[in-house]
Amino acid sequence: MKIVITNDDGYDQPGLATLINAVSPLGEVTIVAPATPQSNVGHRVTMKHPIRVERKEQADFVVYATPADCARLAIKVFVPDADWLIAGINPGANLGSDVYQSGTVAAAREAAILGVPAIAVSQYIAPDWTVDWEAAGAQTAPLLSDLVGEKIGPKQFWNINLPSPITTAPRVSRKICPLDTNPHKYQYIEENDHFQYKGVIHDRPRTEGSDVDVCFGGMISMTLLEI
Repeated sequence: MKIVITNDDGYDQPGLATLINAVSPLGEVTIVAPATPQSNVGHRVTMKHPIRVERKEQADFVVYATPADCARLAIKVFVPDADWLIAGINPGANLGSDVYQSGTVAAAREAAILGVPAIAVSQYIAPDWTVDWEAAGAQTAPLLSDLVGEKIGPKQFWNINLPSPITTAPRVSRKICPLDTNPHKYQYIEENDHFQYKGVIHDRPRTEGSDVDVCFGGMISMTLLEI
């Protein structure tokens, strides 16, 4: 099995290293990740100028562009016979409407557009908690092992969010759930002709049984999205 790994936080981030460790036992891994942080860039792609790519090793590429660009290059050039593309692990949830601004999810979405099944993995960070990457990897590895062994429909991809806090054991329960469509609660504070976004992700509204509700309630949310 050939698996492409990418993220939106950058090539040298712990979430990517954790994902690589979780996925490596499942098949042949190729890393195609952005050189610099690309959080919240959404599905932006580069079309009007060349994309610089630094090749670290045979299956290890650093891309000076966006996560969606990484997915495009991976599938069009580096691994055209990829079986899966997996993006993450993002430090911070990508729930509900977040999927439209998330670079992590955009990489998975781009793969699905190109006909390659994909998974985006993110770690919700509860108040006063920092990410335990060992625990994130321990909870992610068996989940991904199960998912890559199953088929999904054409143009579909999984959006996975880990709850917090979590530990390496016991295994956290999972639930397949729909995307929450509620908007965030936020405002803009004006000061000297500048407007500053202000909102608290933990206070966002949620619909019972949705991905936000499931993840905030302590379970792994699994949402099957499609193009």
